Amino acid sequence: MDTTPLIELRNLGLRSSKWLIEVGIEDSASLHEVGSVAAFHRIKTAGCHPSLNLLYSLEAALRDCHWTELSEETRQELQAAVERLNQNAA
Repeated sequence: MDTTPLIELRNLGLRSSKWLIEVGIEDSASLHEVGSVAAFHRIKTAGCHPSLNLLYSLEAALRDCHWTELSEETRQELQAAVERLNQNAA
């Protein structure tokens, strides 16, 4: 189990790491378990105001690449998954 601190993951800074910890995601293992879409959704529903760049950064952190390396197709799939979660939560 990889318990790398969030702040040490690619693409994640102090603010995004703080938001993740506030919603119960404390390290890389828990981020992998929850996934980028659910983590982004938790952050939004907790009252934070992240941009889509956070969604891309979370996914890229899981893939260990820079967020700009995600394909447009992947970005669209991530956005669609967030929209589905939002609709189900409403």
